[in-house]
Amino acid sequence: MYLVKTPLLISRLTSRSLVWRISTKSKKIFLSFDDGPIPHLTMEILAYLNEYNAKATFFCVGQNAEQYPELIDRILDDGHNIGNHSYQHINGWKTSSKDYFENVKKAAKHINSNLFRPPYGRINYNQIRRLKVDYKIIMWSILSGDFDLEISPQQCLKNVLQSKEGDIVVFHDNMKAVEKIHYVLPRYLDYFTKQGYQFCSVNV
Repeated sequence: MYLVKTPLLISRLTSRSLVWRISTKSKKIFLSFDDGPIPHLTMEILAYLNEYNAKATFFCVGQNAEQYPELIDRILDDGHNIGNHSYQHINGWKTSSKDYFENVKKAAKHINSNLFRPPYGRINYNQIRRLKVDYKIIMWSILSGDFDLEISPQQCLKNVLQSKEGDIVVFHDNMKAVEKIHYVLPRYLDYFTKQGYQFCSVNV
């Protein structure tokens, strides 16, 4: 189970340690893609973004970054941002803090960034307290659900069309999301671009 929109109470209670939205008075939406990079799909996402002059932040899994450094270079060359998403996409609730920190540190060898997003959004207080010394911990306000094999591409599009200025929106750069990315992303970018919105990477 997951929530498409992060409840305001949760974001307010944790806003000193976690970034859920970006304060802006402009029509800006902050795009992010988790779990990549991977062959083919990452390049296809970059092509969609380039078509609409959209920027995004890619929260990369360390083992993928290590395996495909040329894709990391391409993301950066295209003017996007990268962030650390742990080395093996581990669940903080099921991992000792020591092992969690080591996993993030291992990913950092291949991902040069001060941004971190916990896989699954699951991170405990001790992990937050330690990681926020070196990282801005970036969460989200809109979760696309593109990873969910039980929902249709149309429902996924409906999820993200709830976006508004300042939202941090999560898509996924993984094989589960392929069908929905190809259906949703160009339609989403087109809709909000025509509404005068700008798509930005996360810079905090």
